[in-house]
Formats: sequence, structure tokens, C-alpha cells
Amino acid sequence: FMEERSMGGPERNQGMKKPPGLNVPERNDHPIMGIRSKKDYISTNVAEAIMAVAKKPLRACVDVRKGDKFLLDDSGLIQRYLHKKDFGVTPKYIKKRIMDAKKAQEESDAYLQQALMQKGLTRLSKAEKEKIMEGLKKNWEEINHEYQSLSVFLDSIPKRLRKEKMEVEMMQLEHYIKLLEKHDIVYISSV
Repeated sequence: FMEERSMGGPERNQGMKKPPGLNVPERNDHPIMGIRSKKDYISTNVAEAIMAVAKKPLRACVDVRKGDKFLLDDSGLIQRYLHKKDFGVTPKYIKKRIMDAKKAQEESDAYLQQALMQKGLTRLSKAEKEKIMEGLKKNWEEINHEYQSLSVFLDSIPKRLRKEKMEVEMMQLEHYIKLLEKHDIVYISSV
């Protein structure tokens, strides 16, 4: 392998390997004869059978009297994990992920609020939004009541112009109401 054996491990003799140790008796070894055990196998087996815990039979289902049977435990028909002590409890790793997600969401909201405050935008609270929605709906109902009380026959130009003006106002109010209902978060510019 190497010309000089100054570097390297001990020499190996690749041709002669030692066979694994076998537990085979030698040729001249003879078994010892006449040794008897004083153990009473029958009484020990009886005692073990009496003290042993009874074997639980496998639950199976049979379709007909002489039909095939199949095991219920592996079939999925019996709820195996329903009676465990931690059944229905949210695992710790999921709770941790939920908390991490909430924390990240709060940080994101705080950063967004700070950026919006710098731009001069303020978020409209739910109470303010509901108050504005009620006012818009009330205005629409008032205009609609006036619109319904107009005469059907429009004989003059001012009546026709008044009707068109009311229609435009109602459409604009409907647009604002739909816009507020569509978006949960509304920002108002203070500039």
C-alpha cells in the first residue's frame, strides 16, 4: 500500500480472518447424563395460570351466523381516543403558534397605526361607523319619503328637476351606505 510504513496504522493480515466465535461443543465433549431438575412444572404452570390476568377478547363483528368476522378496533367504527384524558384539548404547540400569530398581528397593527398617524389618517371606530350609517339611512328614508309623496304626473319643469335631484341624492346615499357596509375598517384623512 505504502512504500514506507512509517506513517499508517498497524499491519493487517487480510488473508487470515478469525472466524466468529461459535458456541459449538468440541468433538470430544459429551453431555452430562442423569441430571434431573426438582422443579414441578405442572404445579408452577397451574399457579401461573391462576395468577395471570384474563386475556381481553378481541372485539369483532359478524354479519351472519356462519359469516366472516372482522375486528372492530382497527376498522374505525369504535372511537379509540375518545376516552383519553387529553381528548379535545388543544395541543401546546398549536397554542404557541396561535399566540405567536396574535403577537405578530398586534405588532403589524401597531406598525400600521404608526405609519397611518404619520400620514395623517385616523381609523374610524365601530361606534362612529354605526352612527354614520344610521345617519345616512335616516337621510335616505327622509328623501325617499319626499320622493314617494311627489305627484305621478310631472307637468312642470321644476317638478321634473326636483324629482331628478332627489333620485341623484338617493343614489349617492345608497353608494355611501354600500361603501361603508362593504369595508370593516375605514380611515379618515385629517388633512
